[in-house]
Amino acid sequence: MKKTNPSISRKEFLKKSSLAIGAFSIVPRYVLGGKGFTPPSDKITIGVIGTGKQGTILSEPFIKIDEAQIVACNDVDAIKRTRFKEWADRKYSERNGSGSYHSCRSYDDYSEIITREDIDAVLVITPDHWHAHPSIEALNAGKDVFCEKPLSHTVEEGRAMVEATRRNNRVFQTGSMQRSWSNFRKACELVRNGYIGEITEVKVNVGGPPRAYDLPRQPLRRTLDWNRWIGPAFWQEYNEILAPPFPWDDYPMWRWFKEFGGGGVTDWGAHMFDIAQWGLGMDDSGPVEFIPPTQIGAERGMRFIYANGVEMIHEDFNRGNAVRFIGSEGTIDISREFFEPSDPALVDHVIPDSEIKLYHTDNFYQDWIDAIKNRTKPVADVEIGHRTATICNIANIAYDIRRPLKWDPVAEKFINDDYANSKLGKSYRKGFELPT
Repeated sequence: MKKTNPSISRKEFLKKSSLAIGAFSIVPRYVLGGKGFTPPSDKITIGVIGTGKQGTILSEPFIKIDEAQIVACNDVDAIKRTRFKEWADRKYSERNGSGSYHSCRSYDDYSEIITREDIDAVLVITPDHWHAHPSIEALNAGKDVFCEKPLSHTVEEGRAMVEATRRNNRVFQTGSMQRSWSNFRKACELVRNGYIGEITEVKVNVGGPPRAYDLPRQPLRRTLDWNRWIGPAFWQEYNEILAPPFPWDDYPMWRWFKEFGGGGVTDWGAHMFDIAQWGLGMDDSGPVEFIPPTQIGAERGMRFIYANGVEMIHEDFNRGNAVRFIGSEGTIDISREFFEPSDPALVDHVIPDSEIKLYHTDNFYQDWIDAIKNRTKPVADVEIGHRTATICNIANIAYDIRRPLKWDPVAEKFINDDYANSKLGKSYRKGFELPT
């Protein structure tokens, strides 16, 4: 694959080629009305890979950012990609006051987005088993990446994504948007600064591990390229639970099957274990022991032991998807619905600048765009996403083989356990091997 030269400026390329790309056009907003808008040659142009429900939800914030422009989309479902293109064009038309604005070109193969030299960055919003391939290919083509959580389907995929990011000097944001929410940030700052004393335990409640795919075959619809949907996974017969047809407008359930996702452990776990890691200051590390429950079929009860003795437990403490930090002098419960320290005065306490302050952003999506412009690491850098996904993926390994595992977070290997180490990666279908 031809590698894009990152040194070619957007202005140079657009002068030579943008006017010749068929129906594709970026019209400066000042032409349509108003002043002070970003000219097209200075915008971060974005291609969207995966245009289902989450694709639309995640893309909308970027449509609102003046320095960004969605110019391409891809999906293996023809109806979804057509609907997304029409939706994106309509959104830009509404924003710019024009009824004939055409900015987004659709493709049935994501490689056509990646090989477009006028595209700066991509959003990867696919099922989990399809996260690593387009991300690494885009990075190798000189593009910055925003990839939905969990970062990867295996530990080895995650490390490959980190290495590709660093090797190509790219900016990579993992979709752990809770790091831009003030209550999560404040809870972690209180923990890091000792406001509830020495942390001894953390409870994390999310769903359980995935199961093997076991659904019956259903007739395949013409609008879906099932071979591409399966992609690097081994062949399974189609069932609409995995890729529901229009007008289904909820999240598909591929995430509950280990061939394509990681169950609740990686789905909500990628959010809540991430907050636990942030609060414990473990963004570049992780637990050293994973101890699964002994009860047959148990879907919670995993214990994670850090080198400093802190124990994290995958446990339902009757508060929904949430985290509970337990210290020698108090507790903090945190979720999207509540922020409850045992000492209510901590809710309004202002943490002084002299204490530990965590990365501050109130706009997760603008943060990525700013990082691209400044060539800096964003709030949920690829290494952070990898370490969180590693916890989730190892937990699923331990739930599967049901024995305690000792983990080296530096070497990223299990200690004296060849069988467990064989689970850190996976085999791929011929023709869909992991890019290097």
